[in-house]
Amino acid sequence: MKLALSVAFAIVVALQTASAQVVVDPPERTIRTTKAEVVSMVISPKGDRILVGLDKGAELYDLETGKKIHSYPYNEDGGTAVYHVAFNENGEYVLLIGHSGKRVVWGVKGDRPEPSLQQHRWVPDPRAVKAMGLDMSNSTFDRFYQQQQLKIGDHTVQSGKNGMVEVLDPKGESIQKLDPGANKDQHHRAPLLRWEEWLLTGTDDGRVLFYRVR
Repeated sequence: MKLALSVAFAIVVALQTASAQVVVDPPERTIRTTKAEVVSMVISPKGDRILVGLDKGAELYDLETGKKIHSYPYNEDGGTAVYHVAFNENGEYVLLIGHSGKRVVWGVKGDRPEPSLQQHRWVPDPRAVKAMGLDMSNSTFDRFYQQQQLKIGDHTVQSGKNGMVEVLDPKGESIQKLDPGANKDQHHRAPLLRWEEWLLTGTDDGRVLFYRVR
């Protein structure tokens, strides 16, 4: 009798825990980039590619196959980390911005950066970039993560130490934690991106994780 009650209680607890999950853990998909820290992400306008900003440049991947399409080196003002990535409206160009706010545009299939930003009116101006916290006064030793918090319904998802991701209820209480494992850098903050039915996060060893949103 006691054993039956214990089993029943365990099942109830498991069901309650599952129902409290805002996102399904473990992740259902993984894209493996170069073994570098993932610091920013964006999905292409057509929804078929993902641009991943790393601590050493950026890389473009096919969303369906997970295969790398192109790499974009970045080395501006002594820094190689790309804290902001973006596509133009038709997905033919990509934008990389680092710690100092230096903006670099590449053609998606380009072998070198665009020589001028003058014709790229879609690129944020220096004032907008500075509002992101990306500025010439910044040190390369500091970090300037952009995608640390987002909303899923009434819940808040936010990044924490060691690459941990936490889900808060409307009262601000923690109801779920996502631990991607393998993170060795306690200062890493996982970038967060909501896309369709997925919550995407990035790790410090180059993985992009896809969690299904309930």
